[in-house]
Amino acid sequence: MNEIMATGLGLLGGLALFLYGMNLMSGSLQEVAGERMRAILAAITRNPVVGVLAGALATAALQSSSATTVMVIGFVSAGLMRLPQAIPIIMGANIGTTITAQIIAFKLSDYVLAFVFAGFILMTLAKGERAKLGGRAVFGFGLLFLGIDTMGAAMKPLAANPVFTDLIAQVASVPVLGVVVGTAMTLIVQSSSATIAVLQNFAAQAGPDGVSSVIGLEGAIPILLGDNLGTTVTALLAAVGQSRDAKRVALSHCVFNLSGCLLFVGLVGPFASFVAMIPPVGPEVEVIARQIANAHTCFNVAMTLIWLPMVSVMVRIVMAALPDEPRRPRRGRVAGPRWEAPAPGAPAA
Repeated sequence: MNEIMATGLGLLGGLALFLYGMNLMSGSLQEVAGERMRAILAAITRNPVVGVLAGALATAALQSSSATTVMVIGFVSAGLMRLPQAIPIIMGANIGTTITAQIIAFKLSDYVLAFVFAGFILMTLAKGERAKLGGRAVFGFGLLFLGIDTMGAAMKPLAANPVFTDLIAQVASVPVLGVVVGTAMTLIVQSSSATIAVLQNFAAQAGPDGVSSVIGLEGAIPILLGDNLGTTVTALLAAVGQSRDAKRVALSHCVFNLSGCLLFVGLVGPFASFVAMIPPVGPEVEVIARQIANAHTCFNVAMTLIWLPMVSVMVRIVMAALPDEPRRPRRGRVAGPRWEAPAPGAPAA
């Protein structure tokens, strides 16, 4: 089989396994814990810090920032939550979604099929509904990592292809181009977790020298920023047809990630140096998957710390971008000539 076709099929097949496993795991967790997370979010106080923690907790438990964002948009649309309460939860969801990249950075290749087998047995033989859902979640978790291994195996020949490595070098040297690539990838796949997993796997491939990463941390960070920017489309789509405030929640998600992208794209070098100092330390190809996960977490935590004291500013920005619709005057009935009774003794008309 043609090498290019084999690589393409390996990438697409691995991506399909990853997305299916991710959706299966996330869907099962939502069925088990969704109502509880929904109750927690609905009971949020006006304390922004509590909102951030709740958003991070819900997303980490459900393994889907999109699920948390859609929940919040629904609450705001129904009038159960106000815009200043919703924005910190969205910030927390951005932090919670980084847990997926941290999990992926663990090398679980030797245990992948054990997870698949255990999940299959549990969801097949278990009698209780919650146990079956737990089995589905474990089965999806195994498929997720099986997809990652498949993509990694498909990408190995690319790391030795001089044409491809030259192309990657051009992307790595132009941060804005990396942001565009990351955004486009997430728009196509509609999952930032999937595109970050692809990035982690690709970065873990050794370049021509056999020691350094084929793309390096400085080349990976702009693509990571683009992945974060592309994921805001899900919230924007979820807000279509919702109330004005619900659209503002989705827009605040976009403003949060866009502002972070604009800030960090000019600080790629210093940011990469900072992330490289965070353990673990070792050969680049051995630790870069964890470094990308750490960069993802640091980015979202830093942007939350920047924006959290300025929630009111964020509210004013989205209110200015989506102002209230002007009220239309009510159309009354046109009054006709008023009939008056004739005076006593006057002739009838």
